[in-house]
Amino acid sequence: MTVSLSTVEDKTRATIGVRLFTVLAWVPERQALRRVHSSHPREYPVGGEKTVEVAAGWLARCITAQEPYLGPDSAAVREIFADHELIAGLGCGAVINVPVVADGRTLGVLNILDAEGSYDDDSVEAARNLAPLAVPALLDLMKETENR
Repeated sequence: MTVSLSTVEDKTRATIGVRLFTVLAWVPERQALRRVHSSHPREYPVGGEKTVEVAAGWLARCITAQEPYLGPDSAAVREIFADHELIAGLGCGAVINVPVVADGRTLGVLNILDAEGSYDDDSVEAARNLAPLAVPALLDLMKETENR
């Protein structure tokens, strides 16, 4: 049975805490990230896409190099995300982005946000350990998209 992205959110909440949780699927042919899960669907609806609004260095790190990103404070969030005002409005000032990888391929990213100062290197490691739980759900979503 595939673990749902809601279950991944619940496990993340229980393990490191989260105020805003989204999962983005990587769409390489468009160099875009498509939101496939959101804890705040009104502010961050499923189906929304991010392209040029994401900093190039972030894409190189998370998508290409498959390394997590830790933004421990609101300055780091402002530097990376064009929607930093909405993020701050939700009470978030720290972010962990963890790539979801299968067979060497980046499938997507877990976006984990909470109040400024909530996360550190131990939080990143815990998030990295949660990312594989999202692999089956992202693979299923990719198959659905291909079959349309």
